[in-house]
Amino acid sequence: MAENYADYAKRINLAEFIDHALLNPTATPEQVAQCCEEADLFGFAAVCIYPAHVRQAVELLHGKRPQVCTVIGFPTGATTSAVKLYEAQEAADSGATELDVVINLGWLKSGKTEEVHRELAEICEATAQTVKAILEMALLSESEKKLAAEICLDAGVQFLKTSTGWYGGATVEDVKLLKAVSNDRVGIKASGGIRTVEQAIALILAGATRLGTSRGPDLVRQRDTLEEEKL
Repeated sequence: MAENYADYAKRINLAEFIDHALLNPTATPEQVAQCCEEADLFGFAAVCIYPAHVRQAVELLHGKRPQVCTVIGFPTGATTSAVKLYEAQEAADSGATELDVVINLGWLKSGKTEEVHRELAEICEATAQTVKAILEMALLSESEKKLAAEICLDAGVQFLKTSTGWYGGATVEDVKLLKAVSNDRVGIKASGGIRTVEQAIALILAGATRLGTSRGPDLVRQRDTLEEEKL
């Protein structure tokens, strides 16, 4: 690992960047409870779980640091706007404080940019929750990535998120692109395939302010090993 990565890893509280994800469709209430327990134990920024688990997570994390984040239109973004809006409102009513919303990629690629904007803007206006727009950047061209980011920014989102993790993960290049387009107006969430502390630190140095991963405890332990070894 490059020295600057190790030094930076030892200076920051890595846990504060992590959205602890449990987005396995077979997730059980017991696994949700474990996810919440780990988030509280390590001091993660949030748990990220399916809408069906929001009420349980809210109850378990009441009065604790981690936020409850859920996904909307996940993972394809191809549900109707009305369904996404209902999902978002129900999640908010259930206590979720953060919403990771998958944009409609088919609309974006076919030039229906006004529809993409309207759908996101409606969700942002209908709830007081933090909205993170998922761009699924592995499926977009360079120009589409920039266009999608600009649409999401104009719609009023608080974060731009690289991916669902289903079609390719976060890259340093994509995080840098989102940071450049957003000009630090919103947060950047890198998500998908983050398994090592080296990856995590590289993404943070590129501009990520959140990391979506199911490997949060492993990343923190790897970071702690760096401290012990004094690399």
